[in-house]
Amino acid sequence: MDKHGLARFLRSKRESIDPADVGLPPGRRRRTPGLRREEVAQLAYISADHYTRLEQARGRHPSRRVLDGIARALRLSDQERAHLFHLAGEREDSRSAEPASEVRPSTLSLVNRLTDAAAIVVDDMCRVLAWNPLAAALFEDCPTLAGRERNVIRHYFLHPDPERRHFGSGSPERFAVTAVSYLRVAVTRYPDSRELRSLIEELLAGSEDFARLWHSQRFHIERHLHETVRHPRVGPIELDFDVLTVPDQEQQVIIFTAEPGSPAYESLQFLKVIGTEQVPAGA
Repeated sequence: MDKHGLARFLRSKRESIDPADVGLPPGRRRRTPGLRREEVAQLAYISADHYTRLEQARGRHPSRRVLDGIARALRLSDQERAHLFHLAGEREDSRSAEPASEVRPSTLSLVNRLTDAAAIVVDDMCRVLAWNPLAAALFEDCPTLAGRERNVIRHYFLHPDPERRHFGSGSPERFAVTAVSYLRVAVTRYPDSRELRSLIEELLAGSEDFARLWHSQRFHIERHLHETVRHPRVGPIELDFDVLTVPDQEQQVIIFTAEPGSPAYESLQFLKVIGTEQVPAGA
C-alpha cells in the first residue's frame, strides 16, 4: 500500500469536484475548492475519521468495500478507479496477463465512418491497434511501423528525430501526464506483462522526461485537449482531440478534429485527399 501516493491522489480528486456535481449546495464558508472530507465520507458511506486518516497517510489498509465507496463518491473513471486500487495495494479484479489486441468490429466501423476526423484505437499500454485513413495520413508512422514500435508513448518520448518527438506539440506536458497515467493503469491491470515491463524499462533508460514524470507519481487523465501536431510535410496543425473509452475492452478511441473552415480543417482535408502519398516540402 502506497499511503502517501493514495493520500495525494484522494486529496487531488476531492478538490477537483464541484459540490453541485454531486448534489450538494455550494455553501458560503468553503475556504478550499471541491468537497469537504466529511462530505466524501458521507457519499462513500464510511466514517469521516477513516477517510481523513487515509487522506493524511495515517490510515489502515482500506477494504474493497471502502475503496468501492470512495471511487463512487469521487466519481472516478475506470482508469482512476484502477489506480486507486493499485495505490491501496489491491487488485481491482482478475485480469489476463496481457491487454487484448483485437478491436471489436463495431469499434472499427465507428473509426472508419469518421471521414472528417483522424481516429486511432489504443490500449492502456498506448499501443496503436487500429486507425482510419486520415489518421494514417496525419501520423505517417502508423502504416509503416510494426510490433512494439507502433506505440504512441514510445513515439512521443523516444522518436529518433527530435523534431518529431512530442508530435511537434508546443505544450506537451498535459499529453505526457495523460500518457504516463495510462501506463500506471496498465501496471495495475497487467502486473505480469513482460511487454509492459520491457516498455517501461526502455522509456526510463531512454527519456529523462519520462523518468521525471514516472517517478513523480503524477496521475491525471485528460479526456479533451487542444494541441498542435506538427506534420513533417504539411506543418503545424492545431487540433482538438477527445478520448472515448470502449466499455469492457480497456481500449480508447482518440478522435482528432478541427473547426470547419479553420486552417487546421483545411489541412486535414488536404491530407484526406493525398492520403499517405509523399507531400513535397512546403506544399
